[in-house]
Amino acid sequence: MPRVRPKGMLAKSAVQDLERHTLSRIPTVYGQLSYLASLRDKNSGAYRHHGLSTAFGREGAAQALQQAHAEIFLEWINLTLSEKYEDLRKFLAGLDVPVSEAVEHWQQTGAPQALLPPDASAAAREHFLSDLGVLLMGLSFEHGVGPQGPNSGQPE
Repeated sequence: MPRVRPKGMLAKSAVQDLERHTLSRIPTVYGQLSYLASLRDKNSGAYRHHGLSTAFGREGAAQALQQAHAEIFLEWINLTLSEKYEDLRKFLAGLDVPVSEAVEHWQQTGAPQALLPPDASAAAREHFLSDLGVLLMGLSFEHGVGPQGPNSGQPE
């Protein structure tokens, strides 16, 4: 039988509970953004989190997740480029795959687009993707991820 914390141990709101018990344990802003985006159903766009839903109801949990996603996205946007670079490097260092492999995959697939919250403005989306493109280019050089294609490595 699932164990649910007694109400006295819960934060006053789903957002506070999410921040206190989950997001505070994720050491990077990019990691928090990635985590929150992963809770959004790819087919419906609905946010889902079993623990928050159990404690605060499905609607309360979904609203808290959407709000937190938007707030963390804005926190990332407001970092300086050098802060973003360090945050992203720290996030990548914690993955179970080599940094070069993750960077190459992101560049080939555009995977970071999935991190955008649904209510982000066009300008914020462009800012995020532009900065991330610059950061990935820097990480590519840093980790030896070269251009792909039949002429890569050949002089022009």
